[in-house]
Amino acid sequence: MAQMKDKMVPFISAEEINSMIADLAKKIEKDYAGQEIIIFCPLKGSCLFVADLVRKIHLPVIIDFVHLTSPKGEGVRILKDITVDITNKHVLIAEEIVDAGRTLSFLRSRLLAGSPKSLKIVALLDKPARRELPIKPDYIGRTIDDRFVVGYGLDSEELGRNYSDIYNYAN
Repeated sequence: MAQMKDKMVPFISAEEINSMIADLAKKIEKDYAGQEIIIFCPLKGSCLFVADLVRKIHLPVIIDFVHLTSPKGEGVRILKDITVDITNKHVLIAEEIVDAGRTLSFLRSRLLAGSPKSLKIVALLDKPARRELPIKPDYIGRTIDDRFVVGYGLDSEELGRNYSDIYNYAN
């Protein structure tokens, strides 16, 4: 059976992804030296990124999951809310990609309402060309142009998340 990636070209290799995550982890460790952090993983796309990121961060880390949806023409809905108390805690939202920013902006506001000590965003990929709301990650693995990408958590109709590399269609 043919896979979606067979019609696409490699864009970012698994080795490059690993290197980007290692760099992000070092920056986070430096900024939060000796501190406990809570990392939120927005489902479903960020789960691979979060798993690899937290294994590279050598600090006390609590992981929690949120699941939000924002169907076209509708507002953002919470399918699974946070389960940990973030009051006066250092919080990171870990996104595999920041695109339009609608869902991320909603989540950021939701978490700020919980009175964290700090709140930052870490993104493997940032695609500012698609941004609809003024939100910018604090830690960025790589900024990309406006292209459709699949793999390493990024999907096309739920397929392709399991690819080790990130692919895109040839221009």
